[in-house]
Amino acid sequence: MKPMRVLIVDDHNLFRQGLIGLIRTRSDLMSVIGEAASGLEAIEITEKLHPDLVMMDLYMPEMDGLQAMQQIHARHPETAVVMLTSSEDDEHLAEAMRLGASGYLCKTLEAEELFRLVEAVSAGEIALTASMANRLLARSRKLVAAPTSYNTALTEREREVLEFIARGASNNEIADALCISVNTVKIHVRNVLQKLQVENRTQAAMEAVQRGLVHWDLSNPG
Repeated sequence: MKPMRVLIVDDHNLFRQGLIGLIRTRSDLMSVIGEAASGLEAIEITEKLHPDLVMMDLYMPEMDGLQAMQQIHARHPETAVVMLTSSEDDEHLAEAMRLGASGYLCKTLEAEELFRLVEAVSAGEIALTASMANRLLARSRKLVAAPTSYNTALTEREREVLEFIARGASNNEIADALCISVNTVKIHVRNVLQKLQVENRTQAAMEAVQRGLVHWDLSNPG
């Protein structure tokens, strides 16, 4: 697999350069093709270089990371955007996921955890630590609405797959648990996303919890 072509976006030069140096230690996974100091500059560089992944600060002058991400997604839906932030505010986390972020990572993250989560993005998954995922789903549960027709739209197997998605399981883990192929899992995941009218697995998990489509005790996610 080719290294992901990455654009680093942060208005703090020291952090930006430090992250670039760190990424260069894993050239098998990521290759930095550019850097930007603002959301506006990130949009311009994305237009020119078409990165696979944009790792972008949440708070920046002129245009914040969420606004820039929306414009990047509108013009380049194939480009994944992972938010980098020092904020652990649940509302920021939920808003980033609602808008289609491929991840939400705190800047205090250990290097190996960062690489593991970025590798998940390269496989089409969402970069969230277990604690972030639990907080996101706990917040969604507080907003639970009455079940909708989704209950009948999803097949029994799709509901099983959705349960695993809500637990943060990877495609390989779902395949092993259900004794089906990874390709079959991918088909079920795609169908679930289409039926729930969401863009990614995290949004599917949030929707599932809010609509009462899964039954998961957040105090015991395993």
